[in-house]
Amino acid sequence: MTSKYLRNPVGSHVPVAGGLHSVGLSYAHDLRAETVQVFVANPRGWATPQGNPRQDEAFRETCTAESIPVYVHAPYLINFGSHTEPTVEKSVESLRHSLRRGREIGALGVVVHTGSATGGRERSIALQQVREHMLPLLDELTHDDDPHLLLESTAGQGASLCSRTWDFAPYFEALDSHPKLGVCLDTCHVFAAGHDLTGPTGMHQTLDLLVDTVGEGRLKLIHANDSKDVVGAHKDRHENIGSGHIGEDPFRALMTHPATEGVPLIIETPGGKVGHATDVERLKKLRES
Repeated sequence: MTSKYLRNPVGSHVPVAGGLHSVGLSYAHDLRAETVQVFVANPRGWATPQGNPRQDEAFRETCTAESIPVYVHAPYLINFGSHTEPTVEKSVESLRHSLRRGREIGALGVVVHTGSATGGRERSIALQQVREHMLPLLDELTHDDDPHLLLESTAGQGASLCSRTWDFAPYFEALDSHPKLGVCLDTCHVFAAGHDLTGPTGMHQTLDLLVDTVGEGRLKLIHANDSKDVVGAHKDRHENIGSGHIGEDPFRALMTHPATEGVPLIIETPGGKVGHATDVERLKKLRES
């Protein structure tokens, strides 16, 4: 099923070890996914591997032909707010690699976690580092087919730089609200950070707050994940759709808010292929209800 005319294409993060096209798209087709997210490097390492041009081309061509929006998730180690200089330097190299690989495979966006102010640093100093090292990477995105850089807030653990919706304001300010800058909203993260998405208005109120903070058109991707923990727990533990503390109804509401028009939903839930297929199908049914 193609996603060209869908209000919210629904898909999954897919494994690609063994080949973007041969493994990743095969997995996506099994899920009947309408959009996909991939890693282009080990998410828990600093390696910056070259792609396989043949796999890249086949993947890009198939996704274009089937109108499947593609997203890249940058490695988890990236932190531009780190007090350790080598970490910041490696973060630059790693994110630049993800952005370049994103363009090579036709990705619309590259998701990066917003990081934290480590070593007891002031948030203002950490955000100055974000400006100094991330803004040049945004300025390098000059090709028409370059992906957007999508900031993903965290569940609020430790000295997180961005967890509540309003935390995006100083982050965007540090990056001059660059035109290539966008947001990836993770429902589990924002719930864990303290935004109650439940009830008749919880999801819409949170989305209103996000739009008030970053402006219209900045929400480019949604990580649709339920939460194993209660609101405000500051724990990043994803649960299958409808089986956690968020529940099904907020996801239905999510797909009726003006800010989510045309925005793809990617699941990152437990249960392997069976769990993923169930969650993709569940979100499609909620979209239609």
